[in-house]
Amino acid sequence: QVQLVESGGGLVQPGGSLRLSCTGSGFTLAHRAIAWIRQAPGKEREGVSCVNSRDGNSYSADSVKGRFTISRDNAKNTVFLQMNSLKPEDTAVYYCAAAIGSSCQSQIYDYEYWGQGTQVTVSS
Repeated sequence: QVQLVESGGGLVQPGGSLRLSCTGSGFTLAHRAIAWIRQAPGKEREGVSCVNSRDGNSYSADSVKGRFTISRDNAKNTVFLQMNSLKPEDTAVYYCAAAIGSSCQSQIYDYEYWGQGTQVTVSS
């Protein structure tokens, strides 16, 4: 059974940090590009960060560059999102998603497997 499970979300004050984890089962994350995608209330889903599987290149939205870092631990079949200097506008449900292939995709429908999401709330 293919599954992605996110963890690490929670409530944090502005300027704080969180590390999200995305662990896969039933397939090998190392063979797929993996993205973190978020959705805030009343807004469309937004790509946050993505990492390719072959060359390891990563990409981030302008809104999170310099603050968020995506990384892999292939031995644990896990992808992480380190989030620093969090802002209230980062509040959203964060999903990890596995692309159909090895390269990051710009279209959400090119992501085949999705986790259930983890809530991140940035508030004082």
